[in-house]
Amino acid sequence: MKKLMSKWNQISLVKQIIIGLIIGVILALTVPEKAKFVIIFGSLFVGALKAIAPILVLFLVMGAISQHKAGHKTNIKSIVVLYAVGTLFAGFVGVVASFMFPLSLTLVAGVTEVTPPSGVVEVLKSLLLNLVDNPVKALSSANYIGILSWAIILGFALKNAATSTKSMINNFSDALSQVVIWVISFAPLGIMGLVFDAIATSGLVALVSYGKLLILLVGSMAFVALIMNPIIVFYCIRQNPYPLVFKCLRESGITAFFTRSSAANIPVNMKLCESLGLDKDTYSVSIPLGSTVNMAGAAVTISVLTLAAVNTLGIPVDFPTALILSVLSAVSAAGASGVAGGSLLLIPLACSLFGIPSDIAMQVVGVGFIVGVVQDSCETAVNSSTDALFTAAAEFANWRKEGKKIIINKDAA
Repeated sequence: MKKLMSKWNQISLVKQIIIGLIIGVILALTVPEKAKFVIIFGSLFVGALKAIAPILVLFLVMGAISQHKAGHKTNIKSIVVLYAVGTLFAGFVGVVASFMFPLSLTLVAGVTEVTPPSGVVEVLKSLLLNLVDNPVKALSSANYIGILSWAIILGFALKNAATSTKSMINNFSDALSQVVIWVISFAPLGIMGLVFDAIATSGLVALVSYGKLLILLVGSMAFVALIMNPIIVFYCIRQNPYPLVFKCLRESGITAFFTRSSAANIPVNMKLCESLGLDKDTYSVSIPLGSTVNMAGAAVTISVLTLAAVNTLGIPVDFPTALILSVLSAVSAAGASGVAGGSLLLIPLACSLFGIPSDIAMQVVGVGFIVGVVQDSCETAVNSSTDALFTAAAEFANWRKEGKKIIINKDAA
């Protein structure tokens, strides 16, 4: 047994996750009833990640700011610009794809148990209110906008604190980081449970009739991840971007695909940034920020489903109006809920741009929930892996200006 465990530990985490994924698929297809117990592994893994992420973000950001020395440069501004540009371009990709391959929908019954926002003002108002949320409530509800704002405020307030106090905060950060390492080491079991649950309970039969829509959505997101993002990264680092792109997709995108939660993937991205040798002062802020506002996949979902609704109703739309939709998709995506399917609730907001009634828009949301098994997983994988990708791109761009050599460890996991 010891030899077996020793050999297992010598395998990279990514390969371990792939093995867990394959086992989950085999169990779901062969003995779905007898192997139901593996579902608990997925629930425990996601639950542990979601539990540790809020307090990890609080202490990392608070510690990084309180110990930040004047003159020490961070790349937060550049990263925020990349987040905004990436999300805007993703919305544009969804618009162009919808014009190239126009689709109509078979509408279903509306989703009545959710209430979408009534306008952009409501989305922005919600974001601002989250900034001043009660800190205890923000932690318990995983409101990362609120956690970030309080962590920044407390970090600045502690700048003049005693060295012993700062050391204590730093010790808490290190301890939480160690807990994250322990949790992530169980990722193969967690992924096995998640993929088993997805295939055994949902299956893919219900998605056949919406195959064209899924192909358009997934294809657009793949274009963003494999073409658009590499172009942006190349502009930053001026060298082959694909080693970095594939590393982020492999080590962040895979877990995000199955957890379907950018928030739960924060610890994974933190570990990835550490393996890349990035500045902790930077990524401890940019990663949780990206999990709430960097939503390229959501922008694609909103623009594609909205234009599908427009085509279904036979509403004529010119390209300039569609460009406005791409901007609206980007702004709306930044306010998308952190829960699975959160971007779908913003479709009625985008549909209102074309005068589509709310009851029809909610039927489109219903279609979105049907294809959500695949769509939301791909969307989260793009969103979360891009957080780490753009954080690394901004820092590597700074390294390039300083004449430092950019080395990406392909074998790190």
